[in-house]
Amino acid sequence: MKITYKNTQISFTSQGTGNPLVLLHGFLESKEIWKDFAEELSVKRQVICIDLPGHGESGNISEVHSMAEMAETVKSVLDELEIKKASFAGHSMGGYVSLEFQNIFPTMCNSLVLVNSTPQADSEERKANRDRAVALVLKNKRAFVSMAISNLLTPENNKIFKSQIEELKNRALKFSTEGIYAAIKGMKIRTDHTGLFAKFNGQKIIIAGKQDSVMDFNTIKAIAIRCESEFESLPGGHLAFLENKDNLSKILHFID
Repeated sequence: MKITYKNTQISFTSQGTGNPLVLLHGFLESKEIWKDFAEELSVKRQVICIDLPGHGESGNISEVHSMAEMAETVKSVLDELEIKKASFAGHSMGGYVSLEFQNIFPTMCNSLVLVNSTPQADSEERKANRDRAVALVLKNKRAFVSMAISNLLTPENNKIFKSQIEELKNRALKFSTEGIYAAIKGMKIRTDHTGLFAKFNGQKIIIAGKQDSVMDFNTIKAIAIRCESEFESLPGGHLAFLENKDNLSKILHFID
């Protein structure tokens, strides 16, 4: 399904009825990562999967896709579906968008699940890395996509999930250079929402990979403790939806 938002096509799927759950993908991903999860979870509830701006089958809405812009896009989809309240689970960048959604629309979130994600803003070192990423994607998108996705898994899991990784890369290569650039810039300027997450009174879960090269496991665990959040640790790297599919599915089944 598609809606038009800011003169741009935004793609999404909706399956099942009642107790809505919104699944948001990460950077260089699309709603396709949630396909199997949605089919399973939608037996007992409504599951909405959205291609965020510049990703999947959704177009670009601005030169910089801030987390607020993305959250507003998610709201437009929920408005189309006449959903007033939902639970959110976001992988990596999808977690940032979920937190920003809670910030802008504080009465609409039942639960917040951060999958390989963090409520913290980028460190200065991370911001510098974003700038280098922008330079590389503008110079050679193919090289950037290949390197960026491969670096998310452990060397062992890169071999185990070789075909799935190639599929992820091939999908990402179809995204426009402008859309990739816009997301990197948006993540770089995102707000620190650690305080917001700590104050959130609904169910909240942080899921972390013990060998995640993007999100330091011990740092994420400490944040979960400080924010009084449920904490789930999984083996493997940054792609829990791939590396720990069964375990992640079990956790998602217990959202509210």
